[in-house]
Amino acid sequence: MAGTTRSRTTAGGHGKRKPRESPLVQWSLILLSLVFLGFFIVLPLAAVFTQALEKGLPDYLASLKEPNSIAAIKLTLITAAIAVPINLVFGVVASWAIAKFDFRGKNLLITLIDLPFAVSPVIAGLLFVLLFGQNGWFGPWLQANDTKIIFATPGIVLVTVFVTFPFVARELIPLMEAQGKDEEQAAMVLGASGLKAFFRVTLPNVRWGLLYGVILCNARAMGEFGAVSVVSGHIRGLTNTMPLHVEVLYNEYNTVGAFAVASLLTLLALVTLVAKSIVEWRAQQALA
Repeated sequence: MAGTTRSRTTAGGHGKRKPRESPLVQWSLILLSLVFLGFFIVLPLAAVFTQALEKGLPDYLASLKEPNSIAAIKLTLITAAIAVPINLVFGVVASWAIAKFDFRGKNLLITLIDLPFAVSPVIAGLLFVLLFGQNGWFGPWLQANDTKIIFATPGIVLVTVFVTFPFVARELIPLMEAQGKDEEQAAMVLGASGLKAFFRVTLPNVRWGLLYGVILCNARAMGEFGAVSVVSGHIRGLTNTMPLHVEVLYNEYNTVGAFAVASLLTLLALVTLVAKSIVEWRAQQALA
């Protein structure tokens, strides 16, 4: 009897033991990951800053202070400052509707939210040219009212909103669906209105996911190239964002200027990455 119990205990212990790879396999996988990261991430980043500082810090700063560079930086920041709040509002409203309510056309709405992931940014830019260009659907009306969208800042903002609007919604929808409706219903039973339940219960529960989506949205807004390139017209000092300005400078063989602006865009991306990591850490702490 004791032998049978001991054998069952031993078998149960073996059944709970987690499989482990050999140290050789573990270190091989780690080394392979480091090689890929070094070759595809670290090396290109190092090359950007090396080329930017090739002629020294004074030339680097002079390239960033050049009027067209300053205009490109301002336009990039303005575009992100407009597009991100728009997508924030849309993402919250769409996520709340999809996760908390059942209605006809719900699956269609989810599909439309994912559409910018499937459509090439260049095609997205062409679609807006078809709508608001000189010969587009609304072109004659815009000309008659002296309103310019294509080859101007409004067109850049519109295409940026289009290519970035899934990010906030796609972060919030799974979180809100996982929460269910019990807490909101309990709050409403206790006398809270639907709006108050949203701000007091729903929103605090998804705040880290919301911030994460905003960070990703902002990163894409500042780095967007394809759609903006189509609708901008590449007017230096007016409609060139930072990615477009980098291309113009590089095509003119101004490598120091091109890599200086590229390094600034890279720094913004690194700041975004650090913020993303902090949000992920805080979210894990909140769950714990």
